[in-house]
Amino acid sequence: MDTPYQKALDYIYSFIDYERQARPREPARYDLRRVSELLARLGDPHLAARTVHIAGTKGKGSVSAMTASALTTAGCRTGLFTSPHLHFYNERMRVDNKLITDDELVELVERLKPEIEAVNARATYGRLTTFEVTTALGFEFFRSKGCDFQVVEVGLGGRLDATNVVQPPEVCVITSINFDHMEVLGDTLPKIAAEKAGIIKPGSTVVTSPQVDEVNEVFEQVCAANNATLIRVGRDITYQYLGSEAGRQSFRVTGRMDCYDLTVPLLGRYQLENAAASVGALEVLAEKGFRVSKESIVEGFARVQWPGRLQILSHKPLVVVDGAHNPYSCSKLREALGQYFKFDRCILVFGTSSDKDIGEMVAELANVSDLVIATHSIHPRAMSTARVAAEFKKYGRDALATEDISEALPLALSMAGPQDLVCVTGSLFVVAGAIEQARLIGLRE
Repeated sequence: MDTPYQKALDYIYSFIDYERQARPREPARYDLRRVSELLARLGDPHLAARTVHIAGTKGKGSVSAMTASALTTAGCRTGLFTSPHLHFYNERMRVDNKLITDDELVELVERLKPEIEAVNARATYGRLTTFEVTTALGFEFFRSKGCDFQVVEVGLGGRLDATNVVQPPEVCVITSINFDHMEVLGDTLPKIAAEKAGIIKPGSTVVTSPQVDEVNEVFEQVCAANNATLIRVGRDITYQYLGSEAGRQSFRVTGRMDCYDLTVPLLGRYQLENAAASVGALEVLAEKGFRVSKESIVEGFARVQWPGRLQILSHKPLVVVDGAHNPYSCSKLREALGQYFKFDRCILVFGTSSDKDIGEMVAELANVSDLVIATHSIHPRAMSTARVAAEFKKYGRDALATEDISEALPLALSMAGPQDLVCVTGSLFVVAGAIEQARLIGLRE
């Protein structure tokens, strides 16, 4: 028999779900008036807390997690809204790093259901989507918990994302921009940047990660048009790598207000620019008089939790999972494997979604892999293993094919020697499956 929790999830997923099916290309299909109507019926919960709004192609989840951890450490009651989840839907909304409970989610869904049904009955601007319902649930949850701040990660793009109803954020962050979701956001970096820059509001302050010149130009133009202040990592905020040990790395960020010696339990040099962007946002809050101290930033970053990103599951053999899901993030993963790990052979377990640029992703990773296992997540948009294997064959890599990550990880482990590396990547959904399978078989770091 279905539990109340499962019934609540079934209800949430009963709407149009663009995470699980092809996304429409027409901008008119992404209409913020739908979620705005629902939020208005709820008394505008999205306006109850001060907002840090974070967009970008890569790194926005890490920046969100770091920022929320520092704010919680500073004593601010802080909601964190992210997507997608790794294992459980509840991961999408948490307060002071505590996930919404099953009972809380059930109660929330039952409370919002009449208003959701009313909006869909009118369907003035079309019917609500799963992500729009989730966004409203998150804002209402944060209001019910009395949050001082809500750190909100954009789902897709920025300008037309359901989270872009927040008005106005205390600070915006836009992380590294690269090619992804081009069927929706555009086929050039300036077009993609313009969509991400849609979160910039009049008079706001914006922190941006290092970008190529043509992307910086877009942000400068949008900020000028909105009388917004632009703070750039790499120009106004700098960082220096200091070293890594036991799954943690240390670095120094020189902000506009202070210098911070930081250690995070996250690997990857790209996390340095993510941390610098987060520091930039937190300094903006401190300048505005909020209780964000240097100590809370240092301690909050040391406590941050953000699994599935260059995460070590085992040392002998070395098993690393990373949710790289586009060519840019695959290139960063390739660099990180050489920077942080020593190994004899790399056994690559790879699966991705059907809408990804598989050719460019494989081009980044084929030459670091000695053996390849093509796999398939349980996600409806997962790419077939046959297509994954065919791409690797173009680079002289004959990939073994498995239809589920629960088969792929044990197969990789059976082939790995004590000095080998098993790297699972291509999709957060594949990574989630690997983490779950590692727990089942008792794999330990």
